[in-house]
Amino acid sequence: MIRRLAIALTFVVAFTASVAAQDGKTWQAGVAKTVITPKEYMWMSGYGARDKPAQGKVHDLWAKALVLQDANGKRALLITLDLVGIDGSLSDAVCADIAKKHGLARSDIMLACSHTHCGPIVGHNLHAMYRLDDKQQGLVNAYTKDLHRALVDMADAAVKDLRPASLSWGTGLTTFATNRRTNKEPEVPKLRDLGQLKGPFDHDVPVLCVRDAERKVRAVVFGYACHATVLSFYAWCGDYPGFAQLDLERRYPGATALFFAGCGADQNPLPRRSVALAEGYGKQLAEAVDQVIKAPMTPLPPIAKSTYTRIDLSFGDLPTRDKLVQDTMDKNPYIVSRAKLLLAEIEKTGSLKQTYPYPVQAWRLGEDLTWIALGGEVVVDYSIRLKKELGKVWVAGYANDVMAYIPSLRILKEDGYEGDTSMIYYGQPTIWGPRIEEMIVESVRGQVGKVRQ
Repeated sequence: MIRRLAIALTFVVAFTASVAAQDGKTWQAGVAKTVITPKEYMWMSGYGARDKPAQGKVHDLWAKALVLQDANGKRALLITLDLVGIDGSLSDAVCADIAKKHGLARSDIMLACSHTHCGPIVGHNLHAMYRLDDKQQGLVNAYTKDLHRALVDMADAAVKDLRPASLSWGTGLTTFATNRRTNKEPEVPKLRDLGQLKGPFDHDVPVLCVRDAERKVRAVVFGYACHATVLSFYAWCGDYPGFAQLDLERRYPGATALFFAGCGADQNPLPRRSVALAEGYGKQLAEAVDQVIKAPMTPLPPIAKSTYTRIDLSFGDLPTRDKLVQDTMDKNPYIVSRAKLLLAEIEKTGSLKQTYPYPVQAWRLGEDLTWIALGGEVVVDYSIRLKKELGKVWVAGYANDVMAYIPSLRILKEDGYEGDTSMIYYGQPTIWGPRIEEMIVESVRGQVGKVRQ
């Protein structure tokens, strides 16, 4: 009975898509991808303890693009990146060039990073973490420039590839993400076996499937709320998201798999530290995606809406100039590095900024799917809360600008790495102010309200 129902639902979805295409009311989709593995061995991003450039490669790093065009000609462009993050200035420059060339609004472009810790340093991201010599800084500058050009060219290729398509979505489940604040890493295997792991966590696997006119899978977009930190060595690798994408592209020849990171700033893949584990988690995630694709999925009519804003997210009490001068003599080299950067900012502008222009983006695809994209390393509390309050939403972190960790009020009060000391490595002057969660949630509500009108 269940099998007959599944077959019937699949037929209804295919029939609906066929009728829509005949009426001329259908999606158009274009796909492109490009290798972004550095051509030279340069310094890697994500871990401050590294003391030398990369020395090898497990597999290539990729940038991928999916452009969607609805029945009214509205376009939405997703770009995914096998990178730890990008800074706001690079994001703005890339999006400005793409928008100008293709007549897009800023809200129509979403840049999503996988947060792999086995990619290169890019632009000013995590700039207080590294102490590079002139040669390595030159490689970072050159790579960033090349990446900018490559992303614009890739967007061009995706737009040129537009052709009729159908879209459907669903949600899967996989459970390797573990809350690193509430579970000690050495104890995780035992706790998992006993069913005693503590949360919060978000194990949802959102999936968007793009099929061509013959119903063949052309693209798969999927996400997961977990750090890409299985690996910490000196070889280029997309970590578990990279392996998951490769696995899905093997399962669906000719298709492009695009990954976005969810609100996993306080979630780790545990246990970790081996390629075998990274590949295993990737396969586990790909299997969850594959199960969604093979089951009846919810079709999306060709409707797209988008919004984008920046809110002035407040910091806590700023350090004085005297305090920063004192910090330049600290025994912690990262505190010293941040102090020097902030003193240079004071010298240039006369003061430190009390707020940060934080990006909040929302897309609506079809009637029901709302996709929220938040900047920074967002903790899982946000996705749990937003899903509870707003219903059918996807929540991406690490999007458009990765400027710092984004704690909830709970984590800010608890202190610890995600709420406090992580700000040092990002070069931010101090912790976030106590209204951070309410400011972001209030903005999300407003953006979601606009696209759902």
